[in-house]
Amino acid sequence: MMPRLAHVLLLPLAVLGITGRASMAVAGSPTLDKIRTLGTITLGYREASIPFSYLGTAQSPTGMSLDLCAAVAQHVSAALNLPDLKLAYVPVTASNRIPLLQNGTIDIECGSTTNTVERQKQVAFTVATFVSQPRWLTLRTSGIADVKDLRGRTVVITQGSLNMLLAQKLNAAEGLDLKIIQARDHAESLLMLRTGRASAWYEDDVLLAGARATAPEPDSLKFLPAASGGNFYYYGLMLRREDPEFKALVDDVLKQQMASGVFTKLYQRWFMNPIPPHGLNLDLPMSEALQTRIKEPSDVLAP
Repeated sequence: MMPRLAHVLLLPLAVLGITGRASMAVAGSPTLDKIRTLGTITLGYREASIPFSYLGTAQSPTGMSLDLCAAVAQHVSAALNLPDLKLAYVPVTASNRIPLLQNGTIDIECGSTTNTVERQKQVAFTVATFVSQPRWLTLRTSGIADVKDLRGRTVVITQGSLNMLLAQKLNAAEGLDLKIIQARDHAESLLMLRTGRASAWYEDDVLLAGARATAPEPDSLKFLPAASGGNFYYYGLMLRREDPEFKALVDDVLKQQMASGVFTKLYQRWFMNPIPPHGLNLDLPMSEALQTRIKEPSDVLAP
């Protein structure tokens, strides 16, 4: 599947003002050398990371991260003077996405990968394209308005979630006397919440939004207010670590999308409206943390 580069909201290079920097990057970038030689840019995508990267209508790769990567591809096409540049798509998983990037199978990983210090030893990340934060999801009829209302209640956390430690720390720090139970997977966590076996479910907000959107009665579930100064997870497009020139070009494209308002329009499309193929609406307003990153793009992990 080779969709046209004009698949998303894009702006001419002259408008973006990055033609010069793109041209300079071409000379020293092994990734751009590879793309020029093959006449193809290869995008790694996830098959079920809604709404970032997943299989949509007719099992075609789609999502916000792929829209951003299509914008990058347009600018690479212009920088290399390759008007017929092809887009190739390779599915990746959590276990093989880094090796496939390192060995050159893919040029960019267009998914939902969290930028971490450990991963930075193996790959590079663009400026943040999403900021996730652990939140509590509860029933709208529960009467629970904030985290203090959870005192003495049973809450659920999915087995293996990195947020278990955070919940335990919060429980001790606030003296909430929570009874924390674990579910096998997110589906079971949602079921425990909906059937009243747990008063709240603690997980990354974007994962909770996806689970809520697929629930039988999405409006019956609500988020508790986000904690100020909490933990944040920064997502970015993943690139080869040894190619700072290519990273600079990709970062420039993303920064200009943010400055022009295109990025915000993409966010509204993927997070605040029905998306293909089933019309799910995550209904997840942009967080203050992401708004800050749009104003001041960065790949730094601290808030």
